Amino acid sequence: MGFLMEDLPEELLVNIVRRVDQTADRNSISLVSKRLYAIDGEQRDFLRVGCGLHPAIEALTSLCIRFPNIKKLEIVYSGWMSNLGKQLDNQGLFVLSSNCHSLTELTLSFCSFINDSGLAYLSSCRNLRSLKLNFAPAISSNGILSLVVGCKNLSALHLIRCMKVSSVEWLEYLGKLGKLEDLSIKNCRAISEHDLTKLGPGWNNLKRLEFEMDAYYRYPKIYDSSSVEKWLMHQGSYKNLRELSLVNCIIAPGRGLSYLLGRCEALERLHLDMCIAVEDTDMIALSQKSRNLTSMSIRLPSQFLAPVFLSSPLRLTDESLKAFAINCSMLEVFELSFSDGEFPSFNCFSQSGILALVQTCPIRVLVLDSACFFNDSGMEALSSSPYLQTLKLIKCQEVTDKGMQLIQRCPLLTDLNLRKCLGVTDSGLKPLIGLRKLKYLKVEDCPQISEKGVQGTAMFISYKQESSWLY
Repeated sequence: MGFLMEDLPEELLVNIVRRVDQTADRNSISLVSKRLYAIDGEQRDFLRVGCGLHPAIEALTSLCIRFPNIKKLEIVYSGWMSNLGKQLDNQGLFVLSSNCHSLTELTLSFCSFINDSGLAYLSSCRNLRSLKLNFAPAISSNGILSLVVGCKNLSALHLIRCMKVSSVEWLEYLGKLGKLEDLSIKNCRAISEHDLTKLGPGWNNLKRLEFEMDAYYRYPKIYDSSSVEKWLMHQGSYKNLRELSLVNCIIAPGRGLSYLLGRCEALERLHLDMCIAVEDTDMIALSQKSRNLTSMSIRLPSQFLAPVFLSSPLRLTDESLKAFAINCSMLEVFELSFSDGEFPSFNCFSQSGILALVQTCPIRVLVLDSACFFNDSGMEALSSSPYLQTLKLIKCQEVTDKGMQLIQRCPLLTDLNLRKCLGVTDSGLKPLIGLRKLKYLKVEDCPQISEKGVQGTAMFISYKQESSWLY
């Protein structure tokens, strides 16, 4: 005898709905019966909406009524055009704050119709812990301040391309609350690296900092002694920072960010992208203090870019890498790339420095982009690495079939990614055929590797060929 949906206990149906992760599947299962429709409405805690929200206010109101327990909401208007209907505006945020009392995470992307008045409505969302604003051109510092004053549990704040937001009172207020753990400021031209000092005592609780300058507005600025003193005032406060990402920043003596690098004793992940004036002394100090480092990613500017900003060239050598090899025994991920494929002519990293890391630290993931110094002898050294699982080579033109054939000896290698490598042909991959050693192989824009040549080399294969980059 079969069971009707109405005969099943409520607890069982709730458990079934909770196990369905995909939004499309949740939408489908809610159409099976009225009970499942109601349960889905009560259990749904995540929504992502955008250009299809039309008419915006009415549609959002309906969603809020159907899903009263939403905790995470993303409103994304990427690709929006006027013919798609009016965007969500301040009134929409009023509807949201009035109905979604469980809201903890909110992302607003490309919401051009929202201004400070809308953020003032959100200040009543007492449970809000995370706010991410991506390109909110009408939002200013006043709107941010009104929100952080109301949302005292805010622990994550991301501001991306918010051009009118400057650092005045809102950052100081967050610092006094002392609950902010995740701060991301990217391409907000009115906020400088010096403004970060206004976080004050809030540094004690900060675990993640991402700071990205607009490359077109980056320029040298000589700070006076009072600026440096403000960084020194909080020198014991950086101890809980675990993840640090600096992009397009100037790291030079007498500037706060240079001072910050050597004082993060809990740091686990470091990302330096196109940062000017980084020196061996900065990196050695960081390696000595941040002994828990597990992941490091460095992208260096070309020799033609650095002198535009500073009279002295980039001063990074193998001494930095050797320091990390000695001091950071937990380093598992290392990524090194050079902008535009232009390897600097001045003293910089070499193959021996890379190998010192791989042979001393438990490197599981190695990514080399435009490292013209890395060749077949380097591949031979990698073949004996006891920890290497993932190897990604991009524009490493000195690696040939000989080196690629050696890498098959690497005991734990399961993921190989080759992109725009001119020296590798089908012959280099031939020894891998039938070995079932690799789990993943991705070959992209390598003109001498054919689609036939990758067959049988791994369990999962991705192949793409587009040669226009050569011309």
